Amino acid sequence: MALITQTAAEYYTGAVLKQGDGTAGEYTIDWPSDMPSLLFSSGQAQTANNNFEIYVNGVLQIDSDFAAGGEPKLSTQVLDGVQTQQVKTTFLNSVPSSQVIKLALKTQARYDNQGTYQWVSLKDLVHNFMVAYVGTDKILPRAKRSDVVYHAKRGLQEFSYDTLRSIKSQELTIPNNLSLIIPQDYVNYTELSWVDQSGVKHIIYPTTLTSNPYRVPLQDSEGVPTQDNFGNNKESQQSLTNERWRTVNQKDLAGYDNGDFSETDVYGNVWWKNVYGQRYGLDPETSQKNGWFTIDPRRNVFAFSSNLANKLIILQYVSDGLAYDEDTKIPKLAEDAMYSHILYSITSVKPKVPEYIVQRYKKDRSAKLRNAKIRLSEIKMGAFTQVMRGKSKWIKH
Repeated sequence: MALITQTAAEYYTGAVLKQGDGTAGEYTIDWPSDMPSLLFSSGQAQTANNNFEIYVNGVLQIDSDFAAGGEPKLSTQVLDGVQTQQVKTTFLNSVPSSQVIKLALKTQARYDNQGTYQWVSLKDLVHNFMVAYVGTDKILPRAKRSDVVYHAKRGLQEFSYDTLRSIKSQELTIPNNLSLIIPQDYVNYTELSWVDQSGVKHIIYPTTLTSNPYRVPLQDSEGVPTQDNFGNNKESQQSLTNERWRTVNQKDLAGYDNGDFSETDVYGNVWWKNVYGQRYGLDPETSQKNGWFTIDPRRNVFAFSSNLANKLIILQYVSDGLAYDEDTKIPKLAEDAMYSHILYSITSVKPKVPEYIVQRYKKDRSAKLRNAKIRLSEIKMGAFTQVMRGKSKWIKH
């Protein structure tokens, strides 16, 4: 049986079509089981919570296009052992046989469906492990499925940090308060950069020039923290350190002024002539104009320097891949390494397993993890060759 079951139309358009029959009655559209599950909020035909839309002859249908009480109704049924979804709706006006009813995924849901063949779900990985490794005359005569799920999740977390492509990114605008809340599934940051009018990234660097106090107790005239009626220290809503950092002129810290020249013209002749003599003897940690950021643990936000207000930024961060159900997937290039990790993790805590067996599985895990890192490193010979071509240039003095 083929692994790809979606038709080309379903994959590229994320839609299912049904021909009108000239009536205004109820229409039932079967949604393929191998497509992303439909999400629907009852009572509203088109809401922000739905991940699908209904079109007739290319026109989006809204509440007034459906008969009273005839907004889309989502149901689930099992046909030939396969669970599928159905959408039933009653249109207010007839749908001519020359017109087509289209049930389509919204843009983001369609994006999520595309490129899914490169992944294997955590559910399938656990099922495959149970079939291949657990049972009579197999490596593990007995193993609880719950144990396999636990070690699979732990492996996904560990692999996400330095092996899997679990880096996420968000496009955000820095508000006037110079703070952005840490994403909900954030584990650690990878890179922050602001984007100029040409779409070019400029890296924002972390800094030790300032600090973010975790506690800001209110003090009396003698410097003693004051308490409330419950005996707890009173806390200020604002840190003076943060306030001073937000209002400082960043040019005073960088040590040079590059004027008002184009942000992307730093290699231009005019730009360099205007900064001659301004960089010698400067501290490289502070002699840059891209701005700085810190992580404020008291407010759990990224705090930025004053020259980044209203800038468009790209926040790249690492997640552990377990925050949402749809995130629990593993690249197929690392699938074998995950099996080895689960096998080693289970045998290393089982009693009466010879140590040489545990060490063999440990070495096997390390070797396959190394292979997975190489496969996922995205080192392409063409790109590498293009970079190395620049090394052959003659530099004239």
